Amino acid sequence: MSGAPDLRYHVLDVFTDRPLAGNPLAVFPDGRGLSDAEMQAIARELNLSETVFVLPPTLPGAARKVRIFTPAFEMPFAGHPTVGTGALLAALGAVPREGSFVLEENVGPVPVTVRPEGALIHARLTVERPVELREGPSQDVAARILGLEPADMGSRPPSGASAGFPFLVVTLREAAALGRIRLDTALWEEALGGAWARDLFVIAPAEEAGVDLRARMFAPELGVAEDPATGSACAALAGLLGEEQGADGSHRWVVLQGVEMGRPSRLEIEAERAGGRVARVHVGGTSVLVGTGTLNISS
Repeated sequence: MSGAPDLRYHVLDVFTDRPLAGNPLAVFPDGRGLSDAEMQAIARELNLSETVFVLPPTLPGAARKVRIFTPAFEMPFAGHPTVGTGALLAALGAVPREGSFVLEENVGPVPVTVRPEGALIHARLTVERPVELREGPSQDVAARILGLEPADMGSRPPSGASAGFPFLVVTLREAAALGRIRLDTALWEEALGGAWARDLFVIAPAEEAGVDLRARMFAPELGVAEDPATGSACAALAGLLGEEQGADGSHRWVVLQGVEMGRPSRLEIEAERAGGRVARVHVGGTSVLVGTGTLNISS
């Protein structure tokens, strides 16, 4: 490998206010000099759900360009990397600690707003593109993929939704069923391998005070068996829920994810309706810096 002038990186726990919870994220503040193959290999080496490489922007008005990799795949857009990178750039002084800026991602420009929240920084992304919705498989098929009974399923049929990356949103009747999920990957491949929305975002009504929904996310194709906090899925969910609202204005929900993994994550989502449609969605939360290091890959 060629190496780069600065392979210093930071590890953050995103969508939490305490270490060792939320969704871990590695961010390389200076990814210049790395090839595509090296970025992918580094993400595979670190083996977190996502690793971010920060680069100079190519779009006018963008503060930075970010490239986001899972251990197996480069993502066009992802929520917890966007929120975590926004918070880190503010903490490092690369952008103001309070205000708005744009991150350039493969999906296009993504506005981010940051503000201090005690000792932490709260970051919120905005998706201004229309949220795309498509019909999903039957509830029976979804139940069998998840290893659940038909009685566990909620009243909303499975629906594909995308705010930059597609997810299959599956609704369960109660939160207890989330703990009974046993994903059948062979059936998942058979039923969803060629589908538009293949990654499963499973939601249920929450029982915790101050929380609206509980969630789990499974993405076998991305090399992520389960994700503790999925901002891009929550952006898609905000669009789906927003389309179900009858009134224009702002509609907000709090999602608790990662409980079954021992990494509870709190995601704040919002859909803004105007003219009878969702105009934009937001996903936000706080991040905790838990580590800094240097990766040595020079041959």
